[in-house]
Amino acid sequence: MTEARLHNVLATAPRPGRISGLSAALAFGWRGMLKIKHVPEQLMDVTLTPVLFVLMFTYLFGGAVAGSTADYLDYILPGILVMSVLFTTVYSGVSLNTDLTKGVVDRFRSLPIWRPAPLVGALLGDSLRYLVGGTVIVVLGVALGYRPGAGVGGVILALALVIVFAFGLSWVFMTLGLLFRSPNAVMNAGFTGIFPLTFLSNVFVDPETLPGPLKAFVDVNPVSILTSASRGLMEGKAESAHIAVVLGTAVLLTAVFAPLTTRLYRTRA
Repeated sequence: MTEARLHNVLATAPRPGRISGLSAALAFGWRGMLKIKHVPEQLMDVTLTPVLFVLMFTYLFGGAVAGSTADYLDYILPGILVMSVLFTTVYSGVSLNTDLTKGVVDRFRSLPIWRPAPLVGALLGDSLRYLVGGTVIVVLGVALGYRPGAGVGGVILALALVIVFAFGLSWVFMTLGLLFRSPNAVMNAGFTGIFPLTFLSNVFVDPETLPGPLKAFVDVNPVSILTSASRGLMEGKAESAHIAVVLGTAVLLTAVFAPLTTRLYRTRA
């Protein structure tokens, strides 16, 4: 009798409606937050590592490069902000590859949801990690004596610009996460690509001090342009051309790699 009643309820109950793509993406973004809640060590790459970079470069090299640690802190802090956030984007691909190798992606693909929702949701969660990392750097810089000329508003705009660029770059590493066979391979390939772009830029030194051919590369390096735009926003001297290039690059990366990542996500066994 009980089984018959249960069958009648299940047979006559209305079918749940399909959730929207935004709701699904936010749910997967919340999943990323829960992973951090249960394994808080994941935040070390966006908290402890940037602190070490700021302290090490400022007090070990500041006097030699800029003549004083205070002057070098003013120059390097926006660069460390850019570098630390961009380094973190590699973990977007590592996390996706981990889900893929553990079979989690197969379960997600079986759900009746908007196909890119797990990908978009993961990047939304990662964007919060970028925000945490950037905030840690700025707070540390202020504690050490850094004073942004444009005040809090300029810092917020600079941080927002870096996060937008990082969102676009993250799609590149998510593509790698679906192409490589292990998380370690994704990490090695990601850092192999991001290290030259970061260190061959104006993050640490003024390009005017570099040899001609190297300066020419640094001047067109997207990381250099992002760093210049961030410095300008934080000091109230931003050039609209730099901001336009950064936003255009972020849009281009997203337009190229988001569809590619989604296609690989649907077809990768």
